[in-house]
Amino acid sequence: MSIRNLKDGKEIYIVDTTLRDGEQTAGVVFANEEKIAIASMLSDLGVDQLEVGIPTMGGDEKEAIKQIVKRVKNSSIMAWNRAVIKDVEESIDCGVDAVAISISVSDIHIKNKLKKSREWVLENMVKTVEFAKKNGLYVSVNGEDASRADRDFLVEFIKTAREAGADRFRYCDTVGIMEPFKIYEDIKYLYDKTNFDIEMHTHNDFGMATANAIAGIRAGANHVGVTVNGLGERAGNAALEEVIMALMIVCKYEGNIKTKMFREISEYVSQASGRFLPSWKAIVGDNMFKHESGIHADGAIKNPKNYEAFDPSIVGLERQIVIGKHSGKAAIINKFKEYDIELTSEDADKILEMVRATSVRLKRSLFDKELALIYKGYKLQKENEIN
Repeated sequence: MSIRNLKDGKEIYIVDTTLRDGEQTAGVVFANEEKIAIASMLSDLGVDQLEVGIPTMGGDEKEAIKQIVKRVKNSSIMAWNRAVIKDVEESIDCGVDAVAISISVSDIHIKNKLKKSREWVLENMVKTVEFAKKNGLYVSVNGEDASRADRDFLVEFIKTAREAGADRFRYCDTVGIMEPFKIYEDIKYLYDKTNFDIEMHTHNDFGMATANAIAGIRAGANHVGVTVNGLGERAGNAALEEVIMALMIVCKYEGNIKTKMFREISEYVSQASGRFLPSWKAIVGDNMFKHESGIHADGAIKNPKNYEAFDPSIVGLERQIVIGKHSGKAAIINKFKEYDIELTSEDADKILEMVRATSVRLKRSLFDKELALIYKGYKLQKENEIN
């Protein structure tokens, strides 16, 4: 189910963490039924691995994870753990096939949060990884705050994790302070030094999570962590729909991803999380394929490729020509054709003037019924002038 680079055949695996990091968004709580539904939708979409929660929390969290394991069969199911054997035991009890083992790797965290040493970090990571591997689990070792860690210590950390049996390293830009050029350099350095599977896990504090994820992939990473709608701590994570469409459309990858489900999934997660889906949201927002300004609407009518990077049906949306203050004559003529009304150039000019005045007064674009009223008013005015 991975996405493949058409040029070199490189495969990228999608790791969705909506149900773990996404639910860590302040104030967001998914009901168990919602977690199961989201996991099922993401699996149907074609996501390779789902990080579905934190078993050591117990209670409803464990029960939801167990139900997801029972019901979702087409994706790997991963649970999140600290570098603590008891955490992994809780994950094993849930029946997951993969675990993420997370531990801080930056000196900032090691000294100020853990109040330990680099040696302590390596020792505890190794013990937990070895325990997980003895129990037949796929293991991702998460370097929390990797973007602020010493690069050479990261190399040592990765090599030590690999020797312990880990399957990949998750590079966490935990506080979202990276930019694409720097992250490219860092990931290339780590990959060249270790030749190990790397997952990008990027946060959006400076609005660069998606760009940073793509840059990391370009540099050698072959896994990418995402969340639906970019949910996550603080400003959120790299958005599932943005990363996949950027890979497929911009970077020319291909894969068996059912992208037509994007809008449906985004709407469901938006409702379940209590976080509205902005109309301006990249890829799935209502405005993605709405055209109002005269030049853009005219170009889109003549050929949608003039102002659309891809067909809206690919992500479950439809194209809309919106009539309002910024509309042009071509859009007015085309709109009234939908009502089987053929406007002359003169009629279109005068109706456009009325449309713009009405739009300014109402401070928005116009509904079809309002356009119909404007047309009726124009016809009546025209008849009175004739009489």
